[in-house]
Amino acid sequence: MGGSILPQAAIGRPGAIPVERPKPLLKRMRQHAWCYIFISPAAVLYAMFTIWPIIASWYYSLFDWTGLGSPSEFVGLENFREIVRNRYFWSAFLHTFEFMFGLVALQLPLTLIMAIILNNSRLRWASVYRVVFFLPVVTTTAIVGIIMTYIFSPFNGVVNIILVRMGLVSKPIHWLGQASTALLVIIGVAAWKGFGTNMIYWLAGLQSIPHELYEAARVDGANNLQLFLHVTLPLLRPIGLVITLLTVVGALQVFDLVKVMTNGGPFFATEMVSLFIYRYAFEGGHPRIGYACAAALFFGLAAMVLSTIQGILVGRAGGIRVRGAQL
Repeated sequence: MGGSILPQAAIGRPGAIPVERPKPLLKRMRQHAWCYIFISPAAVLYAMFTIWPIIASWYYSLFDWTGLGSPSEFVGLENFREIVRNRYFWSAFLHTFEFMFGLVALQLPLTLIMAIILNNSRLRWASVYRVVFFLPVVTTTAIVGIIMTYIFSPFNGVVNIILVRMGLVSKPIHWLGQASTALLVIIGVAAWKGFGTNMIYWLAGLQSIPHELYEAARVDGANNLQLFLHVTLPLLRPIGLVITLLTVVGALQVFDLVKVMTNGGPFFATEMVSLFIYRYAFEGGHPRIGYACAAALFFGLAAMVLSTIQGILVGRAGGIRVRGAQL
């Protein structure tokens, strides 16, 4: 059996199979030199545009720096203290997590339902429907935001025209101009924009389930609802947690859609942490790069804690029970 380890007493005996010792690290690296050469451009770019900005953010967060010249006014942790006392930051913090929870609650069940429908082998033109639902994913988010501002416009917007003509409302609604509806509209647009990605993930999970399990359950007398609850859902739990993790991480990074559609308004009702950081770093007559870096790091740590918790849940979902059998 490959990879087996012989007892120490057997080593050196006549006729014993010699144990191959692992090669030194440098020798193995030289042996696979071409692999490192091919990945080196990506590694350099990753170090330049991901690792270095993170390290620099920690450094700049300790200074009151406008971005011009070299940072010289050292303030220590004062930027972080100011962040904690800034109620606008906490408002943006709350809106970001409201957006995240709303997006997860809306997108995940709808994409699962659509994936189940499209996974039906008797459905005609299923491939065409998949392409149609995936088209918004490959569309630029800024373009989607601009188009949606016209669709939800109170002045001849398609949504208001339909609602008024159907008699559901007496006058046009300013969807993006009211604090009570602006965030809900952005959540809906974001769910539609990323609908195809999660649908494809669910489809991959559904198609990995062996058909023999369904056939065995039907022999036992299970109906469609019981098949879904006791076979499909348990087997989809691991990929469901991964999809949730990816959706959460993507939602916490929302920027361009909010920037284009509402710019954080009305009255900061859709202000997100990313937009808050952008304002202090690049808008206004006196940019505060150090303060923006402190806000980014503070929020990044919160997002990291949430992602770690989700990662633990994903790891614990490795073993699944279906009708009492461990898979």
